[in-house]
Amino acid sequence: MKFPLNKRLKAFTLTELMVVLVIIGILMLIALPVFDGIFGDAYSVEAQNQLKYLQSRQKTYYQRYFKYSNDAREIGFTAPKTLHESGDARYTYEIVSASQTSFIARATAIADFNNDGNINVWEIDQEGRLREVVAD
Repeated sequence: MKFPLNKRLKAFTLTELMVVLVIIGILMLIALPVFDGIFGDAYSVEAQNQLKYLQSRQKTYYQRYFKYSNDAREIGFTAPKTLHESGDARYTYEIVSASQTSFIARATAIADFNNDGNINVWEIDQEGRLREVVAD
């Protein structure tokens, strides 16, 4: 099949394609700040789930020894590796205090997710009460 050389094919010009790309870029710049909050909320679910797991490990330890432990390894909790340690966790975890009758564990974000100057911090106690100490 031969195409005549003098006939023009219908297509977009380079200028039209560039205008569309610029418009898409501007829309993305407008939309990105909205997504920052969404990512921060998703990351905080990670912290909440890990703290609930830590609390369940403490509960099991308490039922066996009638006290809470200051050592996460002793109760069988291994914190996931953070992004800085070639893992995928966005929080560090620690047991802040533990006694015969109570404990507090904390999850601290390794980064400021929405660049507002606040690092997200969550805590949980022996009753499983989650509390956002510092909102991000």
